[in-house]
Amino acid sequence: MTGYIIIFLSASLISAFSQILLKLAARKQYRSWIYEYLNIRVVTAYAIFFLATLITVYCYKVIPLSLGAMLESSGYVFVTVLGGLILKEKVSPQKLAGMALVILGVIIVAV
Repeated sequence: MTGYIIIFLSASLISAFSQILLKLAARKQYRSWIYEYLNIRVVTAYAIFFLATLITVYCYKVIPLSLGAMLESSGYVFVTVLGGLILKEKVSPQKLAGMALVILGVIIVAV
């Protein structure tokens, strides 16, 4: 089951990348509302998110739902870290404390 946990966490990381792409797309100005939704970043982000969903469903064959929900919370950590690295968003001490609690919870439940 450890392999499925790693795959599940990878899907959560992939999903975080799709959210970063959506944020990058939202920062731009578009000439029409249709281009806001049908541009390469948005379409790619949703395709990546769909892939992450398929991987998650695959892992739920082995991983119990209660464990999956806990592992899914790792996405908060991934989004915060990627937001800081890629988008240069500030990571406050409160966010760091929250991420530490999430990581601790995932470790406790996964072990």
